Amino acid sequence: MGVPVFVQRYVAEAPLSAAELDVVNGWLETWRGRLHDLSWFMRCMNETIARLANAEDRCSGRFWEGRFRSQALLDERAVLACMAYVDLNPIRAAIAQTPETSDFTSIQERIQNPAANDLARFSDAINDPGTIPYRLPDYLQLVDWLGRAIQRDKRGAIAADTPPILQRLGLDAHEVLHYMGRKPDRWVTALGPVDSIRAFAQTVGQKFVMGVSMGRRLFPQAA
Repeated sequence: MGVPVFVQRYVAEAPLSAAELDVVNGWLETWRGRLHDLSWFMRCMNETIARLANAEDRCSGRFWEGRFRSQALLDERAVLACMAYVDLNPIRAAIAQTPETSDFTSIQERIQNPAANDLARFSDAINDPGTIPYRLPDYLQLVDWLGRAIQRDKRGAIAADTPPILQRLGLDAHEVLHYMGRKPDRWVTALGPVDSIRAFAQTVGQKFVMGVSMGRRLFPQAA
C-alpha cells in the first residue's frame, strides 16, 4: 500500500483542512502503534518470507505452521537458557549433530567468527551496556554439554563435567535439561525467578501468567 495522498500533502507542508488533518492524524496514530507492535512486525516479516519461499517452490498456500509465540525473559539467566534452547533447535530436530555443524544458527556463527559484529557481544565486564553478561567460552561449553546430554536422551543423569556457569548462576542442571527437552506446546509467558514473574504479571495487569512453576524449579535459589 502506498502512502495516502493526505499524508503526502502533509509531508510536503501543503495546506490541509481540519477534516484532512484528522485523517492524517489517524494514519499517524496507527503507524506509531505498529512501530512497537511485535505482532505487526512478525506479520510483515513472515508474509515476506512466505511469499519468497512459495515463489521459489512454485506453490501457494500456508507456509508457516502456526502463530509465533513471545516470551518475556526477566533476567540474565533466563536469556542464557532461551539462547541455548534456540541454538540447540537443529540438534533436537536431528538436523545437525553438533553446534558447529548447525547451519544458519547464531552458535555456529559465534564459533566460526567470534568477532562477528552482527551478533550481540559477550562480556563479563561490569557495567558493559549492550552486551551479554557472560564469557563466550562459558556459553559455548554450556551449549556443547546440553547438546550432548539431549542427544543421549539422559536428562536424569548429570555428567560430572557439568559447566561451572550453571553453578555460578544458581541454575539447577536437571531443570535446565528438562527445559531444553520440553515440547514446544508447553510454553510459558515469562521466564525468570518467581518474584520477577509475579512482578511482571502486575506490570502487564494480570493476576497470573504462565511460568511460575518453571521459574520455581529452574531458579531455586531466587525463588
